[in-house]
Order: sequence, then C-alpha cells, then structure tokens
Amino acid sequence: MKFEEFNLHEDVMKGIRDAGFESCMPVQEETLKHTLQGRDVTVQSQTGSGKTAAFLVTIFQRWCTTKPEERRSTIIIAPTRELAVQIEEEAKLIGAHVGMKVGCFYGGVGYKQQEDDLKGGVDLYIGTPGRLIDFGQSRKIDFTSIGTVVIDEADRLFDMGFYPDIRRMLKMMGPRDGRMTMLYSATLGTKVLNVAWEHMNMPVEVSIEPEHITVNEITQELYHVAGNQKFSLLLGLMKKYDPPNAIIFTNMKITAVEVAKRLSKNGYAARFLMGDLPQKKRLSIINRVKHGEIRFLVATDVAARGLHVDDLTMVINYDIPEDPESYVHRIGRTARAGKSGRAVTLACEKFVYGLEPIEKLLDKKIPVEWVDESLFLEDQSAGIDFRAEYRKASSDGRGKSSRGGGQRGGQRSGGGQRSGGGQRSGGGQRPAGGQRSGGGQRSRSGSAPSARPAPAPRPSSAPRSKPAPRPGAPKKPAKQVPLKSTAPAGGKTPDRTTPIDKRLEMYRQKYGEDFQVASADSRPKKGNLVSRIRKKLFRK
Repeated sequence: MKFEEFNLHEDVMKGIRDAGFESCMPVQEETLKHTLQGRDVTVQSQTGSGKTAAFLVTIFQRWCTTKPEERRSTIIIAPTRELAVQIEEEAKLIGAHVGMKVGCFYGGVGYKQQEDDLKGGVDLYIGTPGRLIDFGQSRKIDFTSIGTVVIDEADRLFDMGFYPDIRRMLKMMGPRDGRMTMLYSATLGTKVLNVAWEHMNMPVEVSIEPEHITVNEITQELYHVAGNQKFSLLLGLMKKYDPPNAIIFTNMKITAVEVAKRLSKNGYAARFLMGDLPQKKRLSIINRVKHGEIRFLVATDVAARGLHVDDLTMVINYDIPEDPESYVHRIGRTARAGKSGRAVTLACEKFVYGLEPIEKLLDKKIPVEWVDESLFLEDQSAGIDFRAEYRKASSDGRGKSSRGGGQRGGQRSGGGQRSGGGQRSGGGQRPAGGQRSGGGQRSRSGSAPSARPAPAPRPSSAPRSKPAPRPGAPKKPAKQVPLKSTAPAGGKTPDRTTPIDKRLEMYRQKYGEDFQVASADSRPKKGNLVSRIRKKLFRK
C-alpha cells in the first residue's frame, strides 16, 4: 500500500517524498489505518520495522488538519539519548514542510541550550523521561497542554526502571480520553498492558510478526571458537567479507576498547562507543558513522537501539549477548526498511550459554559455519596489553584522593567499572592479579608488590598517639601539681642509718608531735587474732 492512498496532507507528503518513502511497510500500513482516525494503538513491532515513520506521519497529519487555535503539543518518550536524537532527525526530515517546532531533551548535557529551546516555543517534545520530568516539575513544560503522546520502545523503558516515571507523566497530562496515545514495544508484557489499560482510551492492538524482520531479511552465521582465538577469527572474517561498514558488538566496555584498538593496529580504522564517553563525543561518533566517515564501530549495547545507519551491511556479535532480546536489537541495525544484511556471531566458551535462549526466542537454530584454518589471521597487535592502558587511563582520569595513606579504592564509574580496589570491567570481571590501591596491594600469586612496601604493623602494646591539635585552637594551660616534700625543714630525709634520737627529732619537727619508740611488750603478738578466731570456730 502506498502513502498516497491515505489522502495525507500535501505538506506531509512532501516530507515523505524527501525521505524517499513510497510504499508503506507492514507496521506503517496497519498503524495508520487506526491512528489517522484518532484511535489509540498499542503496536508490537521489532526495531527496524519502520515504526518511527508510522507515528511521525500520524503526528504531522493531525497537526496539519487541526485548526491553529485548537492545536496542542505532542510528546515522544524514548528510552535512550541516541534514540531520541534519531527520532528528532527523522522528525525534522519528514516534518520539514509542516511548521512544527521540534525540540529534543535528554540528560548528560547542560540545561541552558534546552531551556533556550523551550523559551522559543516547542510543538513537538522528544526526550528521555528524566529530563522531561525535570522540565515538567520546573513548569518549563506544561504536561496538561499535551494532546498526543508516543511511548517508543516501552519494553526497553520499563526494563531500565522508568515504569513509575511513565505512569507519573501520564497522570500529569490529564484524562486519557482528552488525548491520543500511541505505544510501541517489541513485546507486550504485563507492564505494557497495565499502562494500556490504565492510561489509554480503548487502544487497538497491532502486532507485526518479528520473524519478518529478524530472520527472513538477515543472513545469520554462527562460529564456535575459543576465547583466545576470537580476534584472529574476526580478522579472517573481515578479510573474507570485506564489508563497506560494520558494527561489532561486545558485552563489556573494556572489550570494546581493546577490539577497536586492535582493529586499528591491523589496518581497520575503528572507533569504540560506550556509555562512559561524554555525550557530545558519543553524538559526534554516531554522526560520523552515519555519514560514512567511520566504517567500523565497536560498541556495547548502548548503541543497539536508536542507531540508524543507512545501508549497514554487517553486524558482528563478538560476544553473544546475555539478554536474548539484545540479539534481536543488535542485528536489527542491518536489513532495515526491508533491505538485506548479514549478522555474524562468535560463540566462545564464556558466552555460549546465551545461545540457547536466543534460538528459543527466534524459534529456529542459527546456522553454524565450520571454521577453516585459513580464517585465523595473525594479529599484528599481539603482545600489547590494551586493557592495562585503558585501566590506567580510567584511573588517571578520575580524581585521586589526597590522603596520606594512599589512594582509596572503591570508586565506581558508569556501567559497573570500579577503579582502585579490585577493578571491574563492564560486566564485573576482575582482571588477573586483583590489584588494589590504598591500604596495601595484593596479588593472587602472593608476591609482595614492588610499588610500595607495606607499612610495619604497630605493636599492640604501643601507646596510641594523641591527635594533633587543630590549627589556631587555644592551648590549655598545663595543671600544676604540687610536689609533696618528705624532707623535714632543716634536714634530709632520715634513713635506717640515722640514729633514733635524730630521727625522732626530725619527725617531731616535721609533724609537730612527739614520737616514742615502742617497747617489745607493747607490740601486738603475732597469731593472737588468729588463735581467738580458731577458738570460736572449733569449740568442743
């Protein structure tokens, strides 16, 4: 079915022609049948099916066919910044002749530019939940003025913990029968259906079979390989297929950095993309990939959604994803809009356990290709420890503690990586050696570290040192304890060699009393008290 058959406004048709669209894809055809009549819809469709154009055409058609004084703003909620930026670009392309002011709002960047956009007036808000709620709470976005709501990739939003935020935003927009709501999701789970039941007005359910996108249009291949031979096999596959462009997915950030640097050393200019990069740098890399300036991109799942590259020929899963749905979204970067593509997956002993859930989701086995020895090429970067360089750069880039006892470990960075005490990479893997900084280093081999000797333990009997006084604090005067003098006035202290007469005289002068030497008869006899007690206790 062609777009012209829907009798769309001429300004909308101009944007559709500018985008190069002629015939509707299945999700567009099934959705527009209901949304152009003003019905709410819940659409189950995989990524790469053309759903973005489906809701954008609906939004622009409603805007053009509504009287100017009755027009209300529209909001599109996306799970990631990359997807929000992608939707903004397509909205500006298709809606170039409509006259709607489009604004994109997401975190990770400053507020000033986005606040300036709001002051200039926005008709179509596109953004992530956190930043949209921030502007709503500060009264910079009036949610009660929203007339059309689009929730894109709802399952991903809820997996990321935005379920309460989405419900909160919908409650701030007023009654459900006073707006139009469109919800798009790869799966219609319990939370998705709860939102539809609670905040949508009798939605029509549209379901597009995922097999048409993920299986039929993509050539899938699976190679079983040992972990220490994966990169050599990757080089062989790159030489075999010689793709014009490709995205290589890894499970961990540190692996993405390593693979990108090794590819560059072997003649394949590659860049890496992950969540730790500043937002401006991430957007710059994505734009360069879209414009063909970067042929090979090594990325974590942060780029699996919302990254649209025209004519992407190959996706390589360097690591099998732990979440089976991530596999669908990864390979969905190729074979978009009905085109064909190739997806290659490397199964090593570490991540092979994720293969069965993926094949269960696809309801078919991924074809296995036997590895020829000629595919293992020599790695020109062998022997270079890129992981150590990345860890050092990560630790140098973060603030160091100024404590005298050394840098304290335990500082976290985005995605689970910890620098200092036991460094983790991406999925939480600790590199060999388990190095810790701060209160002494440890190594698994048990050898003493050479960087800094461990301080000698303080004996338990050693007295604790008093804390140093604060600078500027007044000092307390020391207590003056009078010393008792045992010597009499006018003489030395008597000892046993002093005659008795002189000793008595000294005591008289000292105490002011007369002393006499006791006679032998006046001294108490030893045992008198004991003998009396015995007599009382042991009377016959």
